[in-house]
Amino acid sequence: MNDARTGERHWADREAVEILQREPEAPVVETGISPSGPFHVGHLREILTGDALTRALRERGAAARLVFIVDNLDPLRKVYPFLDAGVFGPLVGRSLCELPAPDGEGRYDEHFLRPFLSALGRLGVDAEVLPASELYASGRMDEVVLRALEQRDLLARIQQEVTGKSLPETWSPWNPRCPACRRIDQGEVLGFDREAGTVRSRCRACGEEAEQPIAGGGKLTWRVDWPARWKALSVTSEPFGKDHASRGGSWDTGARIAREVYGMEPPHPVIYEWIGLRGQGDMSSSRGNVLTVGELLEVVPPEVLRYFVLKARPARAITFDPGLPLLRLVDEVDNAAARGRDERALELSRAGRFRPVGVPFHHLVLVGQLAGFDAERVIALLERGGYRDLDRGAVEERLVLARGWLERFAPDEARVEIAETLPDAARHLEPDQREYLARLATLLPDLEGASADAIHERLYALASIEGGPGPRRAFEAIYRALLGRDRGPRAASLIEIWGPRRAAARLAEAAEAAAG
Repeated sequence: MNDARTGERHWADREAVEILQREPEAPVVETGISPSGPFHVGHLREILTGDALTRALRERGAAARLVFIVDNLDPLRKVYPFLDAGVFGPLVGRSLCELPAPDGEGRYDEHFLRPFLSALGRLGVDAEVLPASELYASGRMDEVVLRALEQRDLLARIQQEVTGKSLPETWSPWNPRCPACRRIDQGEVLGFDREAGTVRSRCRACGEEAEQPIAGGGKLTWRVDWPARWKALSVTSEPFGKDHASRGGSWDTGARIAREVYGMEPPHPVIYEWIGLRGQGDMSSSRGNVLTVGELLEVVPPEVLRYFVLKARPARAITFDPGLPLLRLVDEVDNAAARGRDERALELSRAGRFRPVGVPFHHLVLVGQLAGFDAERVIALLERGGYRDLDRGAVEERLVLARGWLERFAPDEARVEIAETLPDAARHLEPDQREYLARLATLLPDLEGASADAIHERLYALASIEGGPGPRRAFEAIYRALLGRDRGPRAASLIEIWGPRRAAARLAEAAEAAAG
């Protein structure tokens, strides 16, 4: 339904209308993230929300910019489970951009950022990537830092009033980096010189005293850094997680600092919920509960990941399930007639030249397995099954993804390998199951070339007659005869692809073996 405020249907369009009321010409959308560990699907909500807003703004004629801040000045707060304690224990407190990569190759922040930026390129995200180390070193933050130092008492009062927690008398909005031990979390500010643009400090960890330029000499504390960036970068809108939006959180603090210290209105907020991982809760790099974006781009087209995030309103929690639900999501993007498809979300999800296949993804996974993922055999089987005018290139691309999904995320019931000889499980059937297979074996040859739906109707009807085993136990008998287990993919599709005549011979063999 349309939003009463703006008349727009999609959340990105509704937010864009409100953003343009603040800045109609050149709005700036800011997002940010700390490269403390592997970037996962949960991180996509921030950057894709910002990207969708930017696209919607540009569609309305605005020269919108998306700025992606990499908070690489943040200190390493602890030794995470994926780090070597012997190497990184002594480095706690240093900025991420000054640490070695976990594998010893290059810098820590770049180690995690590089694959994420590569994935963003494949996702079609057009953002200005701005590491905090470069932002501060450039001098663009000098004036807002000096303003914060001058308004230290006001900043402390704002934080105490918002959070209800008092700050120590030695508190400062500036976190100086020690030039000796390089820690950025142990500095005590002793004074500053506005004209020189320098800060005097003492390190609590090693005792070093120094006077350093603001540019490159540290960073603002988080609750001050955020609104200071809004001022320095003229930010119009900011998507951020629900943790910042909690009462007394950094948004409440930042909004007051923006108005009372920097003389500006805070950006238009777009608050988002977390992305959970099915069965494991919210994704967390520090807990190792992650699926990386790169991993998922090996199993689904980039448009599917974008659509997953952009279809839901940011304030709605969503859960990512890389199993069978992911296949259904691919089909929703692929099929124009798919139930519940959000066309506007799909428009905002375009990442390049998308090539729909016209074959359900789960079916392609099944056919691929039975054909050994040989493209020629797959296409031949699809055409025999009634799929026409196939785009060979699109099928080949999707087949690679299907194989990747099968190897990484497929549940056991989706894995299919028809036994070369009659499985032992097929020799243990009840009399009504044996009779069902024997009858079905006489019917199947007449269904050669029939669709899976037509075959399913016959399977179901025969299972449901008086004296029959019923659908559940009937299909169980089919799976035992073909796969050697009690469950599997849709039985009719399995028979259609393998061939009704071949299936009939196997079912007849199973009925005879079980009777003996």
